[in-house]
Amino acid sequence: MGVSFLSTLPSLLPLAHDSPPTTTTTTIRHHPRLELIGSSGSLVGTANAADLIQRRQRSEFQSKIKGTLFTAIKGNPDLVPSLLTLALNDAVTYDKATKSGGPNGSIRFSSEISRPENRRLSGALSLIEEAKKEIDSYSKAGPISYADLIHYAAQSAVKSTFIAAAIRKCGGNEEKGNLLYTAYGSNGQWGLFDKQFGREDAQEPDPEGRVPLWEKASVQEMKDKFSAVGLGPRQLAVLSAFLGPDQAATEAKLASDKDVAPWVDKYQRSRETVSQTDYEVDLITTFTKLSTLGQQINYEAYTYAPPKIDITKLKL
Repeated sequence: MGVSFLSTLPSLLPLAHDSPPTTTTTTIRHHPRLELIGSSGSLVGTANAADLIQRRQRSEFQSKIKGTLFTAIKGNPDLVPSLLTLALNDAVTYDKATKSGGPNGSIRFSSEISRPENRRLSGALSLIEEAKKEIDSYSKAGPISYADLIHYAAQSAVKSTFIAAAIRKCGGNEEKGNLLYTAYGSNGQWGLFDKQFGREDAQEPDPEGRVPLWEKASVQEMKDKFSAVGLGPRQLAVLSAFLGPDQAATEAKLASDKDVAPWVDKYQRSRETVSQTDYEVDLITTFTKLSTLGQQINYEAYTYAPPKIDITKLKL
């Protein structure tokens, strides 16, 4: 059996931040523009600087969120598996036929979190709720959605665990481990996830019966569920750490299926390498898709309008 993703949990470190392109599952909305007001009242122009301001606002807010989550997860490393499953179970309620469900934060409702498939996840949800209070206290543009925060918490848990693996490979030396991850890790790939920021919360629980009880589900049931949301055997294997608290047991079960087994083997071997590139890149890519199933991303979320500038008061 290869090295487990979850075997690196004891050491959690600060997270790096990046940001590239969008995906086809998102909708971009128009940005407000910075207004320049002249003394005549008629000089009103638009500035591309507004786009840069909004991107900076989002980036700064994301960095603060990750700091809050890092502290929360560092104090509760045993909740990492639950945070991952919380994100998965929130997302796979998506139904392509009705375009309902998905990573919309509905798992926060008591009637949904109390379902059998979510019975071990209340601690993870409590961590989310406490982090949300802190994040909302410093947000300048309204409260963060549960839909965003649940998936940001899972992202933070995933990334910090990869950094911890690099430290473990360096004999526990944090400085060398961070350098190793910087050199060999897939930092740039996280930008694909960070771009998808601006999900809206559901206002009611998602329908029952859409999420399997992963520990008891057969491999075929898991494959069918993944297929229903547009994922396949490859994604099932790479998300093994999300399918309950015991990744090794999950992978042993998945390895019994001829379609999933090659991918299980591939990722086990990848986790034994210094870079873990195949495993990490595929996990980030799959997790990004999972976290946007059926969602429209509002790129103006958490940004606030730049102030109007009276150019008559500028010193030129």
